[in-house]
Amino acid sequence: MSKLTDLTLAGLRDGLGKKEFSAREVTDAYLERAGQAGPLNAFVRITDDIARKQAEDSDARIARGDARPLEGIPLGIKDLFCTKGVTTQAGSHILDGFTPTYESTVSQNLFDDGAVMLGKLNLDEFAMGSSNETSYFGPVVNPWRREGDEAKLTPGGSSGGSSAAVSAHLCAAATATDTGGSIRQPASVTGTVGIKPTYGRCSRWGIVAFASSLDQAGPITRDVRDAAIMLKSMAGHDAKDSTSIDCPVPDYEAVLDQGVKGLKIGVPKEYRIDGMPVEIEALWQQGIEWLKDAGAEIVDVSLPMTKYALPVYYIVAPAEASSNLARYDGVKYGLRVEDDNIHEMYSKTRAAGFGAEVQRRILIGTYVLSAGYYDAYYIRAQKVRKKIFDELMGVLNGVDLLLTPSTPSAAFGLGEKTADPISMYLNDIFTVTANLAGLPGISVPAGLDAQQLPLGLQLIGRPFDEETVFRGAKALEDAAGFSARPGEWWS
Repeated sequence: MSKLTDLTLAGLRDGLGKKEFSAREVTDAYLERAGQAGPLNAFVRITDDIARKQAEDSDARIARGDARPLEGIPLGIKDLFCTKGVTTQAGSHILDGFTPTYESTVSQNLFDDGAVMLGKLNLDEFAMGSSNETSYFGPVVNPWRREGDEAKLTPGGSSGGSSAAVSAHLCAAATATDTGGSIRQPASVTGTVGIKPTYGRCSRWGIVAFASSLDQAGPITRDVRDAAIMLKSMAGHDAKDSTSIDCPVPDYEAVLDQGVKGLKIGVPKEYRIDGMPVEIEALWQQGIEWLKDAGAEIVDVSLPMTKYALPVYYIVAPAEASSNLARYDGVKYGLRVEDDNIHEMYSKTRAAGFGAEVQRRILIGTYVLSAGYYDAYYIRAQKVRKKIFDELMGVLNGVDLLLTPSTPSAAFGLGEKTADPISMYLNDIFTVTANLAGLPGISVPAGLDAQQLPLGLQLIGRPFDEETVFRGAKALEDAAGFSARPGEWWS
């Protein structure tokens, strides 16, 4: 048997069910490994006592024959999800010491299904970033390295702690969130699987808000089956979230082996952008051939509104962020910089508490919402967003899925793009359309570039049709046979 931390979530589930090992043994193995991974900076806090208590409870349930779907499975929780009694800071100085008295709906769903919380995972501050370099706790480091090069690489963002932890086998799977690509982009550059479900599929209650009309929770896992298992437990209607949709959650794992025979897969020509590496173009073409060989019909499609997706996103998302982050003022919780004048206290607290990228987005958002610019920018962006949605739905009426690259490049070095925000924002060029339209999208590891870094392919589906997305993802995964792993230079 492989060492416990090498087993997939499904493998752990099966082994625990057969009593080949205990949940406490699995948890201890992961806690030991996570404790050795300081150089990756993936965890901002490890919750040893909570994890061991949950594992012991799981062992008792297994012994009684009362195991739940995720009984004893050790997970990492992105520090954007509020966790009762455990500090939650969203990667920000302004939330210093904030300890929720409640549990986010998604993490509660996972714990109700038997999951074990190993700890809280690092992220870009308030989920704003594409490289996990904006965190108050410092950057997360990708466990992958370029061949023959020791430069530290980004694990993607904002869910870089989640993607690094899953890729380095520090947890069996992790929660993540995706506002403009923050599940799929980090999954792509770390050789993991990440799915952003349809907007409204998972509750946003108890998740620290960035952009409320775009944020959506999802899992990062080692393979497609694990993603299907995780999403089944994470999803569901929540009366506490007015954007949560009341519809049944299918058994995603049950459809994985149905294949793609007879499905129509659209290939949008507009995703062939200038300057895209030849390797990504070749991998995309390879993905087309894999799906064709699996029995799918490939259809060329056009999405001319795609070119407007990134500009629209960087108007809508900062606007919503400026509103959501107005609540952080040093009065009720978190950081406070004292001053006798309350307005000065507000100003000093926010100046000290927010990092440069968050301040940049608040300023952009406040500007586009201000008198004289609201109609010119924000309202116009919302109108274009609707056109993007209509165009995507028109195309998806004729095809079952869209196949695109996940990212415009493999992992890049820490510090390589921080001086140029536009260059950083372009990392989400293939992913933001799914967020603007609220559609499900998944990234599957499909190959390595010339420097032996992972590259992913993305599938986008119809609203609430994650089943078809999973079928396509499993077909890609089977054809690609991706089994590469990063080295363990960090241990």
